[in-house]
Amino acid sequence: MRLFRILKKPITTEKTSNLSLVKNTYVFEVASDATKIDIKKAISEIYWVEVDSVNVLHTREKFKYAKKWVQLRKRSSKKAYVTLKDAKATIDFTITK
Repeated sequence: MRLFRILKKPITTEKTSNLSLVKNTYVFEVASDATKIDIKKAISEIYWVEVDSVNVLHTREKFKYAKKWVQLRKRSSKKAYVTLKDAKATIDFTITK
């Protein structure tokens, strides 16, 4: 797989920014068919950091009813929690290879 097709986008919320400060863990939305090894290679080559571990989380499809006849659907996705080896290393999302 191509590197930029594996990593769709970084997820930046209040929870993920606290994770990056405390545990040096970053969260990415990844392709549904990407494996942990693919994610590890893509992050190390794109952002020039050493990856310690990768945890993967599948989110399920959610439904919300706006009115009686309108049904909104949030698609399922796959997230990757990436922990870096070096405690001082950081990922700058504005700079890529």
